[in-house]
Amino acid sequence: MTASTQDKGKLFSNMHLRERAFVMPNVWDAGTARLMAGLGFKAVATSSAALAATLGRRDGQVARDEAIAHARAIVIATKLPVSADLEQGYGDAPKIVAQTIAMAGEIGLAGGSIEDASGRAGDPIYDIGFAVERIAAAVEAKRALPYEFTLTARAENYLHGRADLDDTIRRVQAYEQAGADVLFAPGLPDLDAVRTVCASLTKPVSFMAAIPGKSFTVAELQAAGVKRITLAASLHRAAMTGLLAAAREVAEKGSFGYLDGLVSSSELNEIMKS
Repeated sequence: MTASTQDKGKLFSNMHLRERAFVMPNVWDAGTARLMAGLGFKAVATSSAALAATLGRRDGQVARDEAIAHARAIVIATKLPVSADLEQGYGDAPKIVAQTIAMAGEIGLAGGSIEDASGRAGDPIYDIGFAVERIAAAVEAKRALPYEFTLTARAENYLHGRADLDDTIRRVQAYEQAGADVLFAPGLPDLDAVRTVCASLTKPVSFMAAIPGKSFTVAELQAAGVKRITLAASLHRAAMTGLLAAAREVAEKGSFGYLDGLVSSSELNEIMKS
């Protein structure tokens, strides 16, 4: 373990204790990580969906070794703390989740998230008792690391058609009791739900700004009690929106008007050097 790994772990943990909420953009390669650093963000995260898209796959179709190698490249590329989207831990069993956290520690990640979604269409959310066992195993593994690793536990109800706020709160409270450092319930429907979740917990809450109509300003989220804001795959989708518009112009019109609005290579290089 390097001194910088220890420093980044501590820095990332402390960011969640500050009065002001912070935004942690989700990146998909070393270059976008460096761009976010150059723009002044203080930490970055990976996105399982964005990573899968770069490989021509759907979310959930990336193997653990691939995800860890991808996260390692981002850790190496930037001086910022990096938190990884570790999906459900790449396996059902608590011991597999623990192995995933140990692997995250080996590459110097400052944190990582484990969700309670099973990946199975017919039974998308783990039973709460089993979900708690999995988080407890992740907590034990992260405490065995030689530096401070911030574990985020995700309650995925709202992303899988289970609009049950009471159950979602039971879950994040149980994960908090199991030792998770940050709690996260992506897809909450409105600010009232965000406030209710934040008020039900004593540890920091993360929020995902990525769903139209269910994403709020930093000021609004901070006032609701949120400490961290992530962007999921939305920046990747924004980049792909620009790519599709440019490619369609060429394919359908035979023109290159998109060139007039491009950021210059020198500007990109300057930002990445920051």
